[in-house]
Amino acid sequence: MREFSLPPHRDINTGRNTGAMTISMNALLAVLLLVAALSVVLLETSVRRRIRAFRPLQLFTLGSAFLLVPANIALLGGNAPANLERWVSLGSVAALATQLLLLVSGWIPVGAAAPTRRILAVGAHPDDLELACGGTLARLADAGHEIHAIVAADGAVGGNAGERAGEARRAGTFLGVTSLRTLGLPDTCLAEHENTLTAAIEEKIRTLNPDIIFTHSAHDQHQDHTAVHRATMRAGRRHPAILCYESPSATANFSPQVFVDITEYTGVKSAGVAIHADQMDKPYMAGDVLTAKANFRGEQAKMEAAEAFEAVRIPAFRGVL
Repeated sequence: MREFSLPPHRDINTGRNTGAMTISMNALLAVLLLVAALSVVLLETSVRRRIRAFRPLQLFTLGSAFLLVPANIALLGGNAPANLERWVSLGSVAALATQLLLLVSGWIPVGAAAPTRRILAVGAHPDDLELACGGTLARLADAGHEIHAIVAADGAVGGNAGERAGEARRAGTFLGVTSLRTLGLPDTCLAEHENTLTAAIEEKIRTLNPDIIFTHSAHDQHQDHTAVHRATMRAGRRHPAILCYESPSATANFSPQVFVDITEYTGVKSAGVAIHADQMDKPYMAGDVLTAKANFRGEQAKMEAAEAFEAVRIPAFRGVL
């Protein structure tokens, strides 16, 4: 068994030299593997937002610890063949190095935008923004821009209204949203409250003066989505930059002209959507569905993964996206 030896030191009470203290390499590797495993579990909430493809890193780290921690502990007795000890040690070092490589290569940097832009995103239901433009919002937030959101309906028809409001706030925080306002209007009945909705959006536009507005498309089968689109068009009738995003209920007439590269943010988007646990039984919430849509739009835009938008108005060279 390979050991590290620390040199003798003088006891401050007796003045005598104490013997050398040995630390087993296997014990050290077991501790490091265990610390790494605990970190990807206990720090998931804070770290996952910053790691591209966090789940593979987490699974690899946990799998390595599951296999190699017991193996290193078993070798502490010192009776194992030297070859076995060597392979376990090499495997442990390789696993730790791979974890570090995945962490460093997958780290999503945070930039400093100059100048900072203000973005207003308007959604009908608590999960609409994450589903339709979660990758774009996260990318803009990481570039240093301010993201402000309005969620119109309480989501009571499709789930638990209290839980969904909390999920919207947590998902917004996860994506980097600066502020989020929930209006709590009745689910599936937004068309009956368009004046209230329009007034709320107008007020936000007036106080925020956003550089760009994201909202639902007119080409959508859900009545709440089209109601939010109409209200945003009325409230932003004088605004120069409006993009309409693609919801799961968008019709075949949805025809995007603007694509945002979210290659580094597909995992972030999926994680943001997954915060809406109240809705995870819906097929369009699944990570593979989200990835497939991003890959499809990415192929259209000649990039790996993208989110697509219809341009109502968008000035060229605005410098935001």
